[in-house]
Amino acid sequence: MNPKVLATLEYQQVKQQLAPYLVSAAGQKELSALQPMTTLAEVQYALDETNDGVEVYRLKGGIPVARLADITPHMKRLAIGATLNGSELGQVGRVLKTTRAITRFFEELLADAPENDIRHLFDEVQTLVTLPEVTKRLATAIEGDGHITDNASPELASIRSHISKTEGEIRSRMERYTHGKEAKYLSDPIITIRNDRYVIPVKAENRGRFGGIVHDQSASGQTLFIEPQAVMALNDRLRQNQVAEKQEEQRILEELSNLIAPYQDEILENAAILGHFDFINAKARYARAMHANEPAVSTTNEVLLRQARHPLIDQKKVVANDIALGTDYQAIVITGPNTGGKTITLKTLGLLQLMGQSGLFIPVDMGSRIAIYHEIFADIGDEQSIEQNLSTFSSHMENIESFLKQIDDHSLVLVDELGAGTDPQEGAALAIAILDAIGGHGTQVVATTHYPELKAYGFNRPETINASMEFDEATLKPTYRLLVGIPGRSNALDIAQRLGIPQAIVDQARSLTDTDSQDLNAMIADLVTKRKQVEDAQIQLKTEVEDSEKLHKQLKSEFNAYQQQKDQLMEDAKVEANAIVEKSKTQADAIISDLRKKQLATGANIKENELIDAKGALNALEQQPKLKKNRVLRRAKAKQDFHKGDDVLVKSYGQRGVLVQKMGNHAWEVQLGILKMKIDEADMERTQAEAEPKRARATVQSANASHVSPNLDLRGVRYEDAMMQVDRYIDAALLAGYPSVTIVHGKGTGALRQGITEYLQGNRQVKSFHFAAPNHGGNGATEVQFK
Repeated sequence: MNPKVLATLEYQQVKQQLAPYLVSAAGQKELSALQPMTTLAEVQYALDETNDGVEVYRLKGGIPVARLADITPHMKRLAIGATLNGSELGQVGRVLKTTRAITRFFEELLADAPENDIRHLFDEVQTLVTLPEVTKRLATAIEGDGHITDNASPELASIRSHISKTEGEIRSRMERYTHGKEAKYLSDPIITIRNDRYVIPVKAENRGRFGGIVHDQSASGQTLFIEPQAVMALNDRLRQNQVAEKQEEQRILEELSNLIAPYQDEILENAAILGHFDFINAKARYARAMHANEPAVSTTNEVLLRQARHPLIDQKKVVANDIALGTDYQAIVITGPNTGGKTITLKTLGLLQLMGQSGLFIPVDMGSRIAIYHEIFADIGDEQSIEQNLSTFSSHMENIESFLKQIDDHSLVLVDELGAGTDPQEGAALAIAILDAIGGHGTQVVATTHYPELKAYGFNRPETINASMEFDEATLKPTYRLLVGIPGRSNALDIAQRLGIPQAIVDQARSLTDTDSQDLNAMIADLVTKRKQVEDAQIQLKTEVEDSEKLHKQLKSEFNAYQQQKDQLMEDAKVEANAIVEKSKTQADAIISDLRKKQLATGANIKENELIDAKGALNALEQQPKLKKNRVLRRAKAKQDFHKGDDVLVKSYGQRGVLVQKMGNHAWEVQLGILKMKIDEADMERTQAEAEPKRARATVQSANASHVSPNLDLRGVRYEDAMMQVDRYIDAALLAGYPSVTIVHGKGTGALRQGITEYLQGNRQVKSFHFAAPNHGGNGATEVQFK
């Protein structure tokens, strides 16, 4: 990409905005070398990496790259056999330490978020070379600021221990001078150092009091810095230890330099990769700060920037515009008043295209896409040169002449005020000719102009469209909104009239304006008005659609919650019902067990009313729904008047009966078999009479009636005895007034079941019979209904 367009579109300012997000020298170097790329693969890969950085920033707050210095000079010195100093080794160690940290970071990231949108970084981090032993040795021996630690070697630790001890002894002895009776002979009661030896500041007149050696004196000569005789031996020992310390430190630096020397290439490569990660981090943070998004990359050079914003203008103030090029049209001619935003629109398109081709996210809405231009040419601004004696017009023509030599179908040309700086008629004609020449190369172009002739050009030329910058006539100010498809109109006369120019002057000016120009302005005004109406309707419709979608989501959410609650209530009800059934079974078993005990008890006689009471207790276990609040049912029930002779069902006993006579306001005497009982109306329901009249049946109770059970168990009984018991049992059951009984005969060979079937078929008192339900014996028991 030519350097001139980078300067014209202020590409360097974007890089300056990105720079503060970098923390490594290698990252800064990569930013300095950043240029727009011109192949689809390169651009897409760079955008993928920025996407990876954004994803890592979203998941973990960014890649943890530490501040890293440039270690390239250190490696060059190492290559020629030099020994690195502590600071240089510390910087190398920081690179290795960061390498290990980032390798672990991505391992943990993959474990914590296996489903992620990272496209390349996991592969790139595999190229890092971790040197565990070297990293550990450097971290142990060298601190980050280059200081050699006591743990660098046992010898160094021992020497420093002696130094510390000796310094303590020296200070202890010299404090006798600064805090004792001798302090009055000192200029200041302090201990200081001169020539690497501990001294005290002694007044010049007291020079001989302490003995020793004078190492320095003050500027006035009134103070002498003396090493007392009493500490000279200790200072000598300290100096020897300090020399030994320096020698040991130099030995350690040589050892560490030799340790990392075989890995120079790996360490340099690690530093470059870490710098690249730092650069990716910076791109991600810059994108987040600008609220930028990833653009798609068009393979057919189609540009669609949704709500594009210039990155160098305050994002809270900049006006966003939709810019499309290369799909329905190859050229855009933008007209409109000065300071309306035409130039910024050109720069926005060009700069965002450069940023996208550099792998940066751009400040646009989702769904945007960029092209891949081999070159972008821009002629923007007044480039008049006094030194070269070029006028504004000449300067523009020289630029355009250079464009025409280089453009092709993969170029973009941005021209501001095309044809300006000369006679309007000739300038308009020249502008049209230049646009035709650019179009002849298949080059995409966006041009701004004041010439009205170019408005007609936008209508008449194929693949060319007019556009303008919106102007608010009410406030006489531009809105900076791009209106594609509508040419700009001249507002000079309206502005003059609103600013107070006399009406007569404005009217005369209108009369001097040709009719075609007035008609064109009227047409443009009508288009602007209609577009405004359509946009207002679109905004309202969008708001209504958003409200509808929001309501739909809310209703859907509430419906799903209702369904979940319903399902949960059904499950809870089933659990509760099962508990009730289990309890009912337990109570039923207890009742049946009690009845059997009574039957087996010697001399115990179970009366008919006891059997009915027991049956009623079983029926009472059934949980009936409450219908008190159902008004329809209450009205239907109120219509049921009980009359003497009605057939009723006594709900608490589960027995059918006949009303004999009324006893009180809400009670009746009911004939239940051979019994007559007083029953409340609330415990009765009217039933339909039998289709056939019941045959009169004697109600005389036999002696054995009280011993009749509703079930006859014949299992284990011989066939002849069983058939005799069946015959007697049916008679006894009829006398007892049972409406139905159950005969348990078992499955066996089927002979007894067949005999009982034939017997029941021939008994005229039997209304019907059938095998029991599967959970009550199946075909091993027969349920019999009497007439």
